[in-house]
Amino acid sequence: MARVALDTPLITLFDYRLDRAASPGQLVQVPFGRRQVVGVVWQLTQRSEVAPAKLREVTSVWHELPPLGDDWRDLMQFASRYYQRGIGEVALPAIPGHLRTPMRWPRLLAQRGVQRFRIADGALPTLMENVPARLRAQRRLAEGLAQAGALDADEARALCSKAADVLKQWAGAGWVVVETVPFHETVRDVEDEADAGDAEDAEPTDTGDESTAGLAELLDDHTDSASPLGTKTLTVGQAEAVGAIHDALIAAGAQRLDKTPTTDDTPACPPFLLYGVTGSGKTEVYLRAVAEALHTRDVRDAQVLVLVPEINLTPQLEGVFRARFPDETLVTLHSALAEGERARHWLAAHRGEARIVLGTRLAVMASLPHLRLIVVDEEHDPSYKQQEGLRYSARDLAIWRANRLRIPVVLGSATPSLDSWNRAEQGRYVRLAMPQRATPDAVLPRVSLIDMEIERKRQRVVHEGLSQPLLAAIRARLEAGEQSLLFLNRRGYAPVLNCDACGWISDCRRCSAHMVLHKPERRLRCHHCGAESRIPHACPDCGNLDLAPLGRGTQRIEEALAEHFPDARLARIDADSTRRKGSAQALFAQVHAGEVDILIGTQMVAKGHDFRNVTLVGVVNADSALFSHDFRAAERLFAQLMQVAGRAGRAARADGPGDVLIQTRYASHPLFASLMRHDYAGFAAQQLEERRVALLPPYTHQALLRAEARKLDDAMAFLKQAREIAGTPALNDPRISLWDPVPMTMVRIAGTDRAQLVVESPHRGALQRFLTHWMSELRALKAPVRWHLEVDPLEI
Repeated sequence: MARVALDTPLITLFDYRLDRAASPGQLVQVPFGRRQVVGVVWQLTQRSEVAPAKLREVTSVWHELPPLGDDWRDLMQFASRYYQRGIGEVALPAIPGHLRTPMRWPRLLAQRGVQRFRIADGALPTLMENVPARLRAQRRLAEGLAQAGALDADEARALCSKAADVLKQWAGAGWVVVETVPFHETVRDVEDEADAGDAEDAEPTDTGDESTAGLAELLDDHTDSASPLGTKTLTVGQAEAVGAIHDALIAAGAQRLDKTPTTDDTPACPPFLLYGVTGSGKTEVYLRAVAEALHTRDVRDAQVLVLVPEINLTPQLEGVFRARFPDETLVTLHSALAEGERARHWLAAHRGEARIVLGTRLAVMASLPHLRLIVVDEEHDPSYKQQEGLRYSARDLAIWRANRLRIPVVLGSATPSLDSWNRAEQGRYVRLAMPQRATPDAVLPRVSLIDMEIERKRQRVVHEGLSQPLLAAIRARLEAGEQSLLFLNRRGYAPVLNCDACGWISDCRRCSAHMVLHKPERRLRCHHCGAESRIPHACPDCGNLDLAPLGRGTQRIEEALAEHFPDARLARIDADSTRRKGSAQALFAQVHAGEVDILIGTQMVAKGHDFRNVTLVGVVNADSALFSHDFRAAERLFAQLMQVAGRAGRAARADGPGDVLIQTRYASHPLFASLMRHDYAGFAAQQLEERRVALLPPYTHQALLRAEARKLDDAMAFLKQAREIAGTPALNDPRISLWDPVPMTMVRIAGTDRAQLVVESPHRGALQRFLTHWMSELRALKAPVRWHLEVDPLEI
C-alpha cells in the first residue's frame, strides 16, 4: 500500500492499494472523489486504518521520472510542520503545474531540452522582405533572430508577444528552423546577454567612457571561460570571504567523503552573513563560491542554488553567471516563466542536468539532488516571504535546507535583516565584512539632507514636491553629462483625487483605501483590489468641476521634471511602466546605454542595478514610514534608503563621490544621522535595543491568525472564540501570550472585512507545540469566515 500526499486542506496522507512497483517520492495518479489527481508517494506500508474494501487503487505510477529524494521530502515535511499546513498543501504546489497534469507527462519526457529558433540558411533576405515595417513587433523578432543567431521561446516572446504563432508560421514557410537542444548544450554567448542589464556589485572594466558603459563591459569583467574562479584582483574583504566559504565547502565535502551518516548532532556549517556595502563586490564573491562548489571533489555533478528577491533581478544576474560559466547548464525558476518552460527547467534541476539554478523564492522548493551551496542575495528583502497560500520564508527554508544537508549557505546584503544581524552578534552566523567598494578609487556617496521645514521658512519655491537644491543638483548633472535617479516609492500620478468644495475623495467602494489617480491612462485605480473607473468630469457628490489631485506619485514627478527640464531624456520605471514582458529589461538597458538623463522609479530601481553613470540620487517623500505603527518600518526604510543611495557614484570619479539628497521635514531623526554616516551597525544596535526592551522579534517569536468575512463582526467573533479555546486547560501555557483580536489597519479589501489575533512566545518550541494543538481545535470550528495562520509574520 502507498500513503500519498495530495493537495487538499486535509492534514492527513491518503492510503491507496498499490499493485505495481513504486518508491517513496514518485508521482502517481490516483482517484480522489470523482476526479483523477496527481500525488506524491510519501510512504510504503503494509497496514492501513482504512478497511480493505474501501481502499482505492493507484491509477498509474510515473516510473520515467526519478523519485523526489529524501532531502526534498524532509524539506516539505519541515515546512508542513513549521508553517502548520498539510504535507500535500506544501509538496504539490512546489511542483510545476504541468507535472501535476498526467496528460502532459509524455510530452515533457520527450522534451529533454530547450526549443531554439534560428533563421534557415539563406532565408534572412526573404524573411525581412515578408515582414513589413508596420508590424514592428514581428520586425523586432526577425531582427533579434538575425542578431542573436538563435532564440529560445522566452527570448522570442520578450520581443514579440505572439512569437509562438509567428514562429510557427515562419517555420511552415521554411524561413525558420526549430531545434530542441539538450540542456547541457544550451550555452549562450556573452553577446546574447548584452540586453540583460547588470547585476548588483558587478565590477566594471575601466573604459574611460562611463556614459556608455553597459552590460557588455560589465560581463567582460566577470568573464573568463578558462578560469571560472576569475582573474580580477580581490579586495581584502572579498578575499577573506571567498577563503572562508572555500574552507566550508572543503569541510562539507570531507564530511560526505567520510561516509559517516549525518544526524541532528553532526556539526553543521553555520550560515555566512556576507555584509558588504553597496558596490563592495558581493556578486564576485558569489561567482567564486559557485565555481568552488561546482568543482567539489566529492560529487561530480554538484548543483548550486542562487536566490534573488525579485523577478526583474533574475535576467541581470543570469547574464553575469552565464558569462562566467559558459560551459555549465543554468536554468531559472520564477513565476513569470510560462508553465511549460518552468516545468522543463524544474525537470532539468531534478534530473541533475542543471548545475546552477537561479530563481526567486519558489526556487527554494525545487528538487536538487546534488545541492552543494545556497546563495541568498539581498537576504533582508521582505519579498522572500510568501504572502499567499503557504506563507513561508524562502530565506529561512534555505537556511534550514543547508543545515540539513550540512552545506554552506551565504546570505548577502548591504543592510542585513535585524534577525540575521542579531544571530551574527550571538555567534550563530559567521559575519564576513566587506566595508570598501570593489572598484578602485570608488567611495561611498555623500548623503545630505534637504530640510523642507527650512525651505518653507525661507519661502523657497517647491516645484511639485521638488525643492530648489534638488533641482539645482539635477541641472548640474545634466550639464556635466551625468545621470540622476529620483526615488519615490509611490506609483501613479497622485494618491487621491479631491473636491475642495464638499470634501469628496476618490475612495474605493470595495476597500478601506483611496483610488489612485493614473493621469496618462485617465483612470482611477485601486492598488489593492484592482478596481478601476474613469476620472469623473465633476464631483460625484456636489457637481464641482474643480477636482484636484492630492499628493504625488512617480507619474506626477515625471511630468514635473519634463516641464522643468524639457530637453532632458526621462524614463520612469515602476509597476505601471513595466507591465509588458521584457519592458523593464528594455528600460534598464536604456539607462545602462546612457540613453536616459533622469530616471524616476520606485523600489524596482533601489537594488540590484549597477548604474555606472548615476552620480546623483534624490529621495522624495522619505518621511511617510518614519512614524508607522509597524515596528519594522524603520528597518525597512533604512534598508531602502541605503540601497537606493548605493546606486550613486559606483564608478570612480575624479571630482569626488556621488551625492544622495534626501528631502525630509524631520532632519533631526536619528535614522538619518546613521544613514549619513553609512553606519548600519550603529543603527542596528539602536533598533535591537529598542526591540529587546519592548520584547519584539527577534527577542520573541510570533504567529498571526487572520480572519476574513463579509461582516467584520463575524471575523471578530471567530477570533474571540479562538482566543477562548487557547485559554482552555488543555492548551493553557504561561509562556504563550495572546493579544486581543483587532480589526486590521486596512479593514476592508475587495469587499471582505479582516481582523487579526497575534500569538507570541519567547520560546519557539513552546509556540510551535501550542500552534499544533490550537490548529487542530480551530479546524473543527464551523464559522462563516475564511482564516489562515501565518508563522513569523512580517506585517502586523
